[in-house]
Amino acid sequence: MALWGMTSDTDKKWPIQKSQDEWLEQLSPEQYYVTREAGTEMPFKGPHLDDKSAGVFHCICCDTPLFSSQTKFDSGTGWPSFFQPFEASNVAEHTDTSHGMTRTEVLCSQCGAHLGHVFPDGPQPTGLRYCINGTALDKKTDNPSDE
Repeated sequence: MALWGMTSDTDKKWPIQKSQDEWLEQLSPEQYYVTREAGTEMPFKGPHLDDKSAGVFHCICCDTPLFSSQTKFDSGTGWPSFFQPFEASNVAEHTDTSHGMTRTEVLCSQCGAHLGHVFPDGPQPTGLRYCINGTALDKKTDNPSDE
């Protein structure tokens, strides 16, 4: 199983390391498929797509804060979309050449979970669209840092 969209860059060491069995015990089958096997949930079917409440979206694998509800927008693509990460250092990017195209994959910088992809067609002020699998996210509404 390749972590990064079937590319060969699998030697990356993340600060949070767990065995396959530990991830399988912690995550649902869909969460494992999306985050650990670089899968994609069905468009318009995943969690958090229509969630407009205040809060912070954390990594489902390691609880790292990834995106604020203040940067969420409706892109019409079928996945939760954000124009910037909660903290730039909380996400990592990787060139994904799977499926016959070149895209920029977005990963959790702490555990390497596959989150989705980022595209240069988002709203201002960044012009970016982080197209993220809702299955990879855990929404927390009581985070005082989301102000």
